[in-house]
Amino acid sequence: MGNALLLLIPILFLLSSCSSVKQLEVFKTEVPRAKLDLPDPEAPRIEDLNWIIINSENAEEVFAKLKEQNVDPVLFGLTDDGYEALSVNFAQIRAYMIKQQLVLDQYREYYESEETNK
Repeated sequence: MGNALLLLIPILFLLSSCSSVKQLEVFKTEVPRAKLDLPDPEAPRIEDLNWIIINSENAEEVFAKLKEQNVDPVLFGLTDDGYEALSVNFAQIRAYMIKQQLVLDQYREYYESEETNK
């Protein structure tokens, strides 16, 4: 019987210690959204270009004018298909930039609008 009491004492001690645990109180505090303070991306500074159209009929004349102006007569050429691809590429870049600006505007509206901060 003494052994049974010795076994019951630790069990009772453990059971009584569990009943003294306080219940966890959960509360909710709303925190206003922080403003993003993201600057608008700067528009690229594009330098002026001087396009010179060279074909088989005016090539010698164009090279002579370039030499008169002390300009190295170097050609970077595109075919008509290459020029069309260049135009399509710039249109895609422009469309991407517009889309990114819209995403930025939507983030600002979400994080900084007056209705969501109330």
